[in-house]
Formats: sequence, structure tokens, C-alpha cells
Amino acid sequence: MEGKLAIMDKGYLNMPLNPLRAFAIAARHKTFTAAAAYMGVSQVAISRQVSILEKYLNVQLFERGTRSVTLTQVGRALSYEITGLFDDLEAATRRVLERENDSTIRLRIYPTTAHYWLMPRLADFKSRYPEYRIRLDTAVEPLDFRGTHLDVAIQIGRGDWSNARSHKMMDATLDVVCSPAYLAAAGDLSSPGKLNADDLLHSRYRRDEWSRWLEANSVSNIDHRRGIEYESSLLTYTAARSGLGLAIAQLEYLEEELAQGHLIRPFELPVKADSAFYVVWPTLTSLSTKTRHFIDWVLEQAGQQPQFFRKGSRGNSARQLQQ
Repeated sequence: MEGKLAIMDKGYLNMPLNPLRAFAIAARHKTFTAAAAYMGVSQVAISRQVSILEKYLNVQLFERGTRSVTLTQVGRALSYEITGLFDDLEAATRRVLERENDSTIRLRIYPTTAHYWLMPRLADFKSRYPEYRIRLDTAVEPLDFRGTHLDVAIQIGRGDWSNARSHKMMDATLDVVCSPAYLAAAGDLSSPGKLNADDLLHSRYRRDEWSRWLEANSVSNIDHRRGIEYESSLLTYTAARSGLGLAIAQLEYLEEELAQGHLIRPFELPVKADSAFYVVWPTLTSLSTKTRHFIDWVLEQAGQQPQFFRKGSRGNSARQLQQ
């Protein structure tokens, strides 16, 4: 007699997962013997696990014959519901392990951030973690980890990305930069009000930075919409260095250029941007050890405390995490 599923509380059922898995495999392989061979256990062990599940559910899942077993109606229904779930669970586990064992760190980063901030520092990361490789994704689009293979990102924003955690690296500071040659040819640039609006250089994705800088410094006689637009900040800074005009720069990018005199700040009137640099990682997937190492390294380079491993630890399963 098949019996009926017992009425159970709608709360957490504390389901017996080992018996459920044994049942799912036995249902798929049709016999306890074949299921036992697949799982590497005895036929008696499979039979015992199925019996535990039947007792727990208060139903009969198999009709047992002399040399065979046959799914009952309830058994077929349960098999249909749960077999795919165990396949999904196994596939998810394999994906996590593959990510953990893969040596590649997939990083979303703006081209300008990669050129000016990351690349000069990468040799240090490679010297510490020669087993890791970094693959750059320089797409300039809203960050969404869903449907991507990204492990981590370095972005400029306000720390409010969906399905993600973030840690602030540093503020973004804006100021006007130009080449020494441009300044020499420009004539009187004793104050921001004497700027030539036709020489303003704009980055496509940062069109508001000139207006923000001018407003913060109480300059109202310059039309910030004039000038030339470039596809990226990297091209805008290159144009400024080539003497083609004046750019609003994020100074954190250009420390070396300014120190070497390739670019100068004619006014030295810095303005704090309304966004900052963040390292960002997804919360919808597990975070691999290699990604934790990279995040801590990025924070160290930015003068911040590590997020995961204590200082000096290369971090393995035996070492304690800070969170």
C-alpha cells in the first residue's frame, strides 16, 4: 500500500539529504544494485537509505520484488521533482570548484584606470602571486555581475551596486590640467575666468566634470559645453599632454605625469568629485581565494586595510579570515 505523504509543518523540514540523494540515484538507475555501483557503496546501503526516507516521509517509494524494485506512484512523482535538483546542485558545486582552481582573475576596469593606476602596480601583484593571471574587461557600461563571468571590478561610483559588496579605495579629486607648452602659448591664465572655452577637453562619460569644477570655484562666465569631446579620459589626458587644450583630470590617475612635469595644474583649485574609487565583488556567487587575494592587494595599494586576510598572510583554508 502506497500510503499518503504525512502532513508536515510548513516550516523548515530538516530534510534527510543523503537518503534523498540515494533515492534519486536509485530512481534514475531503476535498481538498487546499479545505484550502489554508481555511488560506490553496497546494495544494502542504498536499500537502507531509501528505507530511512520512506520512514521519514511515511510513504512507500518502491515496490520491492524478489530481484527487482519498481517505483510507486508517489515514488515517481518525488523522483520527477528532485532528480533535477541534485543535478543542479552538483553542477553548481563543480562551477565553484572550477572557479576556485582556475588561476584567472576576471577584472572589470575602466581603460583609464587600467592604464594609469593598475598597470604601473601589476608587477608587484605578479611578484607576490605568480600563479595568478588577470584578464581585463574594459567595457564602459553599468556594472552588473549577473550573467557575466566577472570575479571583481574596480569602478568609480557611490558604492551602491546591486547584488554586490564594495570597499572604498580612495576619493576622486578633480582639477584642471594642461601641458607646459599649452600654458606658455595661452597667454594670461591667471584665473579660471580667463579660460578659453573652445580649448576645453571633455571625456564622453564625464561630461559633467567641467561644470562641477567651474561651479565649485564660482566661475560663471565660461560655457562648459564648448570644446572637444573624446571617447575616454585616457584620450582626453593624452590630448592635454599634447598641448591641445585643458582637461578636467582625476588627479589620482596623474600623479606620475604631474610629478614629471608632463602635465601641470595652472590653477591648483582641486574639487572633490561626487563619486569615489571602489573595488567591487559579487554576492550572488562564492568568492574564490584568488579574488580575495586580489581585493586585499588592491586595498593595500590604495592605502586601505585588507578586507579578508591578515597582513602578511597568503590565506589558505587553515588561515582565519577577518570576516
